[in-house]
Amino acid sequence: MVMSRRRRQRIARVAGYVVLALVILAAVSAADWGRLSEAFFRLDVARSMFPQAITVALRNTIVYTLLAFVFGLTLGLVLALMRLSSILPYRWLATAYIELFRGLPALLVLFMVGYGVPLAFPDREIPGGVYGSVTVGLGLTAAAYMAETIRAGIQAVPKGQLEAARTLGMSHTRAMVSIVLPQAFRIVIPPLTNEIILLTKDTSLVYVLGVTSTTIELTKFAGDSLNTRVNPTPLVVAGLLYLVITLPLSQLVRGLERRARRER
Repeated sequence: MVMSRRRRQRIARVAGYVVLALVILAAVSAADWGRLSEAFFRLDVARSMFPQAITVALRNTIVYTLLAFVFGLTLGLVLALMRLSSILPYRWLATAYIELFRGLPALLVLFMVGYGVPLAFPDREIPGGVYGSVTVGLGLTAAAYMAETIRAGIQAVPKGQLEAARTLGMSHTRAMVSIVLPQAFRIVIPPLTNEIILLTKDTSLVYVLGVTSTTIELTKFAGDSLNTRVNPTPLVVAGLLYLVITLPLSQLVRGLERRARRER
């Protein structure tokens, strides 16, 4: 009896699941859970990190992320409009910025903002101390990526809508603000949400600015706890707290993508 193609695919899929389950079971059975627990899951070490892990480290991580995102989104929108401008110098300037900051590591940008700017302008300082430096440092890099995302969203809106708005007497600026940009942002919300997730993880680079006990974020807090306790459990706790932020955002992205597909 000749099996249908669908039946063969179903059998192959089930066989793949079985092999995967056997591999996981073998790995779980072979692991020394006693040593792993002693090294990575010591409850006394984990308990010693609270409540500071939430009230200080997690809070600062969220604050850094939101501040950098707002700064990056604002600058990214300006850069996206400059990229689409009919004025050639604007396009050149926006393109140069985007290519430069997409090519530079975020760590280097943070270092230059934190130490290069005070040296270049000794009589000036970025408002907000570490919070301001993180906002600018991470926001400058994020803006380069957001600008391309927003530009793609604007270009995805049919040109006929802008032309129709102009025939109704709207200025180009009014048509962009009232007609094009709202539709563009509905398109780019999922990738912008992904940018928040990336920014959350990039806050682990803030240590380069020399944070204090009140401005510390999750990774630096976990590293200090590891050095104090001489045990890697704090890194596991920090990882779980990062997941508290990123997993709901990942679910939000998937929900927004499903909604966008239904609307299309």
